[in-house]
Amino acid sequence: MPVLLGLDTGGTYTDAALFDPARGVLAAAKSLTTKHDLSIGVGGAIAQVLPLASEPIVMVSLSTTLATNALVEGQGSPICLLLLGYERQALERAGLRQAMGSDPVEFIAGGHGPMGDEQAPLDRGAVEKAIRAYAPKVAAFAVSGYFSVRNPAHELAVKAMVRDIAGLPVTCGHELTSKLDAPRRALTVALNARLIPQLQQLIRAVEGILKSQSIEAPLMVVKGDGSLIAAEVALNCPVETILSGPAASLVGAHHLCGSGDVVVSDMGGTTTDVAMLSGGRPVLNREGAIVGGWRTMVEAVAVHSYGLGGDSELRLDETGGLILGPRRSVPLALLGAQHPGTIEKLKHQVEEAVRVGYDGQFLLRLRRLDTKESGLRPDELDLWEALEAGPLALSDILQGPARQRAMKRLLDRGLAALSSFTPSDAAHALGLQQTWSQEASVLGARLWIRRLDALGGEKLKEIEPFCRRIVEQAVRQSVAAILGTTFDQSLGIAPDKMGALGELVMARMAAGTASDSPLVTLDMNLKRPLVGIGAPAATYYPEIARRLGTELIVPPHADVCNAVGAVAGGVLQRVELLISQPTEGRFRVHLPDGVADFNQLAAAVEKAEAVASAQARRLAHEAGAAEPEIKLEREDKVVPAVQGMTLFIESRIRATAFGRPRLATAGAA
Repeated sequence: MPVLLGLDTGGTYTDAALFDPARGVLAAAKSLTTKHDLSIGVGGAIAQVLPLASEPIVMVSLSTTLATNALVEGQGSPICLLLLGYERQALERAGLRQAMGSDPVEFIAGGHGPMGDEQAPLDRGAVEKAIRAYAPKVAAFAVSGYFSVRNPAHELAVKAMVRDIAGLPVTCGHELTSKLDAPRRALTVALNARLIPQLQQLIRAVEGILKSQSIEAPLMVVKGDGSLIAAEVALNCPVETILSGPAASLVGAHHLCGSGDVVVSDMGGTTTDVAMLSGGRPVLNREGAIVGGWRTMVEAVAVHSYGLGGDSELRLDETGGLILGPRRSVPLALLGAQHPGTIEKLKHQVEEAVRVGYDGQFLLRLRRLDTKESGLRPDELDLWEALEAGPLALSDILQGPARQRAMKRLLDRGLAALSSFTPSDAAHALGLQQTWSQEASVLGARLWIRRLDALGGEKLKEIEPFCRRIVEQAVRQSVAAILGTTFDQSLGIAPDKMGALGELVMARMAAGTASDSPLVTLDMNLKRPLVGIGAPAATYYPEIARRLGTELIVPPHADVCNAVGAVAGGVLQRVELLISQPTEGRFRVHLPDGVADFNQLAAAVEKAEAVASAQARRLAHEAGAAEPEIKLEREDKVVPAVQGMTLFIESRIRATAFGRPRLATAGAA
């Protein structure tokens, strides 16, 4: 029987699973994700399972949380955003200014009106000036035109100019969504451009490994809605892979446990992703995926992604209490196992009589320096070069505000990472996990205990109670995350809108003291089973399910659930076209390359259905579908008029293409 190879690259581990739809999981393996060179981690995982493939591998599919993690942690490559016909106030909406940070934004004359008519000529001179000015400093361009979903002509013109002048990746707003809301569309296209270099690095790494192993099979990537697209297509629209990991985990959970109506919680190294299966299908968020606080216009699984994982940074909140995340930190246990010299440094810090504020924290390189990072200032490059020999203690390198700013720049660009005490270290110190260096974790715990004592915080004098307190904190935040998601999904109440009573109930359930009021009962139970997946599932989810009062399901191969889900989905592409009526008796079809007017609605509908069907079929073929089937839907918007008549407002034509991925006719040599 043919064999499928599923891969999942997360913030901590890269997983591989050999899968046969008839026989299930044949083999599975994990390897540490190596962000400085992703091919090492990918190659390590593949090498463990490949000898067990007795039949040819006919398809390889990849899910990843790298895009999601980058948005949660505020990282990404430098970009330039070109806004065509936007007013400057748009930068204050949808979090656009905050998302862009210090990256350049250029406002250029152009854009269209709501009916697709040009509101102003495109200022090509300003476009060329911006491209030439910023091309040496950025990794990609993002282009968003006003009402480009009604007429993309200006976006397409600018895209061609970027490619001709700079030869850099460029994405346009109309390529990612057909919905209105210009600022949110600009945000989505900006995030997409920022993620292109990262996804490109991963896909090229996987392609290199497959070539070295003589695996000639199509490479697919999981989208945020759980469907698959060809790798080359994903390179142009990486924002569609945000929530790729959670989507794959939902598909994998269904295949592994068979449950149709469950809450799925996936704890990885960086994030905890909570979503639902209804009738065996992932529940989708039609309004757009929310990741790292940004509401995008990408249709994806209705998942809430929280900055909480086994490798979450332990820190103090504004009241001096212990809290985890949202930033990932390399566990001291892992750092000590890979760089034994850091253990000696930790010992020295423990023995020092004088406590230093940065004790137990290190900085290390995360990936190679991209040529587009030449914009780093001299002090930032100096710090980068200082890390060449290996991780450095923050107490040795942070001398003054300038070094702190340089470190922040490297962290924001994803060039470097912090290492400090994490829940994984607590698990190592308690003997619950034995993967890396227990000694490094114990030393890190001692430094934290000393810090708490000096600050007058929680009195945790011994290592065991301190580490159990960290595990407890992970449980509490997980319970709160699951409750917050279910409240939002079932009641439409977002966590920040719950009010004091809701927050009290959530806090008490999270702490396991929901029924301690002498006057009222504050218990709540999760009415659906909880499916716990991810590497830390066995450590945390039994207690989490108990506090939620629900059944826990930990399916077989729960630690590689995403890799299984990566090969279990199909290809799905949707195209939606709008028919408007700019004037009485004139029906306008808003096409992917412009507009077309008709005197009769029936003619406009016929044109829209033909173009939408052809476009959906083409996209499905490009995305890797073998023989896609087309489903057409029409939704008319009319309002009552005089004498029982109706007034046509608009019509939406939707074409959905679905098919199984193409498989190789010959597998590995």
